[in-house]
Amino acid sequence: MTGIISYGGYIPQLRLSRKSIVEHIGWSAPAIAAAGRGERSVCNWDEDSLTMAVAAARDCLLGQGRDQVDALHLASTTLPFTDRLNAGIVATALNLREDLWAGDCTGSLKAGTSALIAALETVKGGGRRRALVTAADRREARAASTYEMWYGDGAASLLVGDGDVIAEFLGAYSISCDFVSHYRGAGRRFDYHWETRWVRDEGYLKLIPRAVDGLLSKLGLSMDDVDRVVYPCPLGRAHAQIAKAIGAAPAKVVGNMHETCGEAGAAHPLLMLVAALEQAQPGQRILVVGFGQGCDALCFQATAHIRDLPPRDGVSGALSRRRPMDNYIKFLKFRDLILTETGIRAEGPNQTALTALWRRREMILGLVGGRCARCGTSQFPKMDICANPDCGAVHSQVDYPFADVPATVKSFTGDMLAVAVAPPAIYGLVQFEGGGRLMANFTDCELGELSVGMPVKMVFRQRLSDKGRGFTGYIWKAAPQVQASTQTS
Repeated sequence: MTGIISYGGYIPQLRLSRKSIVEHIGWSAPAIAAAGRGERSVCNWDEDSLTMAVAAARDCLLGQGRDQVDALHLASTTLPFTDRLNAGIVATALNLREDLWAGDCTGSLKAGTSALIAALETVKGGGRRRALVTAADRREARAASTYEMWYGDGAASLLVGDGDVIAEFLGAYSISCDFVSHYRGAGRRFDYHWETRWVRDEGYLKLIPRAVDGLLSKLGLSMDDVDRVVYPCPLGRAHAQIAKAIGAAPAKVVGNMHETCGEAGAAHPLLMLVAALEQAQPGQRILVVGFGQGCDALCFQATAHIRDLPPRDGVSGALSRRRPMDNYIKFLKFRDLILTETGIRAEGPNQTALTALWRRREMILGLVGGRCARCGTSQFPKMDICANPDCGAVHSQVDYPFADVPATVKSFTGDMLAVAVAPPAIYGLVQFEGGGRLMANFTDCELGELSVGMPVKMVFRQRLSDKGRGFTGYIWKAAPQVQASTQTS
């Protein structure tokens, strides 16, 4: 039996009120007031599609053997590198096997569902045993545009394979056509959009029903045989019109999360699918559609194993960890949409030595340290001599990944002189359970929220953005273990 083995989701904590956008810049575009309800998810300044993909994949792989993953499909329309395997960075950060297949899927908003179909068909054909599919998007929009209001940042991940799956893959049906609702030319930062009504009437309301009808006919099913329907559409009432066009009762349609996080591009159909799986009961059939230069339609049936999945954040947990953000100017700074003074210290050289990055890739990207095979002492970084003074063994350490090891704050400080997007720069010493310490940057927090002894988790984030060379560097940082927050940033 081929299907979904596990799922995970990630939505950044920061949520920008659409009302705040209207209040700050609505004077220049009064029409955006009509879209001023709810909030959209916002990446922190050190987050992008890759960091979110890693976060969603870590959530998905809880309780799963990473050494069994032999393929990684990364889907996004906002990958940081055009000519570098982005999936390879994710694989290294997750400490996956080096002999796995990894590939990027991009070029369309249905990249997420297309990658999922490719992974499922490969597993079904026997080419791979377990494949990790991760989709993430951090789409840019011009200030004071409707799309700035509609977009949201997020990622979702699905582990597919054969055996005891939580949702059996019943089949897929695809339509590929050059229906250009929007596009982003090479070297352009923002999408160019066509007229919304035309996109709704000729795109969503025609292509999605065609894909759904094609899949149901292929499987010999009717809409009465489907329990939940997932499809992305941010165009207001059009989401309900699509349900009517495909013959789905409103109760069957999974909400598009527009007012809680916005539309997360290539990741959005998979985020909605994860939300449906969180509520699914054994035997229920779920139909999911991806839209973009055509449509992908897939159907799954939940099995009894869905009840055995270990607890994880998923979409519901990520949505509950919201951190309201009413400062629209801070949002513009985080998206690099305004120029601010950074001081003379920002003029220092920041070129990344690719040779050093390669030699230390496991330590830098995978947060791999060492553990003494003789006494069991853990330390970071991995060294030739054991740090335990009662041991002192030489060349006794084996690789030990620290990313998922519980940790606490040992010390911290706020530095107003260091270059920082959101000053002060906060850094300090992190103490890992069982041994090992790391001097790390702190993120997703304010200085006044930290305290010595506070539990933290390690998160994969941007270290630097070298705009002169077009290079983004990544590193692991520490973030407070917060269940929920209502503080305003």
